[in-house]
Amino acid sequence: RSQAKRLHDRLAGVPAPPAVLDDMAADIAAGRSIDAAYKAMEHRAFYDVTLKNFAMPWTNRDQTMFAPLNDYVATVIGMVRDDVPFNGVLSDDILYVGSGVGGVPAYSPSSNAHYEALEASGASLKSALVRTTQSGASGLPAEATAGVMTTRAAAQAFFIAGTNRAMFRYTLLNHLCVDLEQVQDPTRPPDRVRQDVSRSPGGDSRVFLNNCVACHAGMDPLAQAFAYYDYDEAAGRLLYTHGQVRPKYFNNDETFRPGFATPDDRWDNYWRQGRNALLGWDPAQPGRGQGAKSMGRELAGSERFARCQVEKVFRNVCFRAPSDAPDRARIDAMTASFKSNGYRLKRVFAEAATYCIGD
Repeated sequence: RSQAKRLHDRLAGVPAPPAVLDDMAADIAAGRSIDAAYKAMEHRAFYDVTLKNFAMPWTNRDQTMFAPLNDYVATVIGMVRDDVPFNGVLSDDILYVGSGVGGVPAYSPSSNAHYEALEASGASLKSALVRTTQSGASGLPAEATAGVMTTRAAAQAFFIAGTNRAMFRYTLLNHLCVDLEQVQDPTRPPDRVRQDVSRSPGGDSRVFLNNCVACHAGMDPLAQAFAYYDYDEAAGRLLYTHGQVRPKYFNNDETFRPGFATPDDRWDNYWRQGRNALLGWDPAQPGRGQGAKSMGRELAGSERFARCQVEKVFRNVCFRAPSDAPDRARIDAMTASFKSNGYRLKRVFAEAATYCIGD
């Protein structure tokens, strides 16, 4: 019973009703801890609080959970609830919106009012969210949808201004658990480094060859997948222009005129060779393609993607980082289970929580 209480507290963050606690305790006593975890995840607080706080830092540059509900977070919550394969989070034509809640305005691709009102209503996200498509709700072409990367919240945070490299960097942080410093590789060819990167910063070409190229040689060919995307601040929505590279890709093009001038949204993964092959790229994926959808499949097909989601869940429900050999072995086992069970993230929450109730 004590284990059942800890399990419910870790997953839902609130005390379990007595009847639920009885059922969970019986499951644990019978060796069915996973079943007990699923009972705990039936509580609405798992969706309204645990999952919302879990995903919210992915949606903003400050990586804070203290932000209003948005379409990115709602979609993650819905995917977990419905056991949608989570390796589609960067490529699927998917969106979750509220339904059947009074006083909530309709979804709009140019406003977050729908989600803010849904949160303010106090409705349970477990029951209020329904699945739809980005192409149907916002008019974005289906082939241009790329899971949470093409939600309004992601566009506002990571496509705004800049050069669209922010979307790539934060996708690495959020879904592969690595930042650019960790994937530097100066051995990759620099032929796709854009014109805005100086080849002699401060008049010293060694700075480019030993530092700048280490990130840009791999990042720029991948971030080219976002060449047709932008965020329209005036309209407050994602902008997609098929076949037309956004002007931001030519910002500061006089910095190094012979550099790469982006002609389209073709991307290539130069990190399949060199040190970043250790990220575990899927050999079934081609390693190149057109647009954000196929690039999202490339990232989500990696071993690093699977392990990242597992590590994040572990930290979330165990309240600590993996710290020793048994923890690392458990992470390995959970990652293998995550992949073999159809990338069901809800199952990962159950496995992590049952492992940590003995802490």
